[in-house]
Amino acid sequence: MVPIALMVAMASNRCIGQNNALPWHLPEDLKHFKKTTTAKPIIMGRKTFESIGRPLPGRKNIVVTRSNSWGAEGVAVATDLNAAIEIAQDAASTMAAQEIVCIGGAQIYQAMLPLVSRMYLTRVDAVLEGDAFFPPYNENDWMCTSKTKYKSDERNPYDYTFECWDKK
Repeated sequence: MVPIALMVAMASNRCIGQNNALPWHLPEDLKHFKKTTTAKPIIMGRKTFESIGRPLPGRKNIVVTRSNSWGAEGVAVATDLNAAIEIAQDAASTMAAQEIVCIGGAQIYQAMLPLVSRMYLTRVDAVLEGDAFFPPYNENDWMCTSKTKYKSDERNPYDYTFECWDKK
């Protein structure tokens, strides 16, 4: 079995979304996301896929939805998490990927949190309004293996930190 990770960017108040979009624009985080997820299967919820608007290139896109009739070109559709993980495991084997990455949203993170062994976390140093939040988790169950802080600049309006957490 290929390990499963999740990747999330969240504000200081755990906000991850507002009106089905990111409540910030951080180009460096987008680069980090692309670098971390390329050549891997990614699992996301339907709303997350619709907010992106297209399959992400260079990745096996797997969308979880409760709808039996929903579909989109260029993605694999799963009606539950177990089916999504099975598709992702098969894809990881075919792609020779070292991990599967869950990319959200809130409901998918909630369901996947007990199943993942790694979290790629971008902490955005801001309290922002939102309607989607990353679920609480016990930090004592995790060990931070890397942390790199960045200051805001002309392109990235907030201070932010890239962290990697491995389950103990």
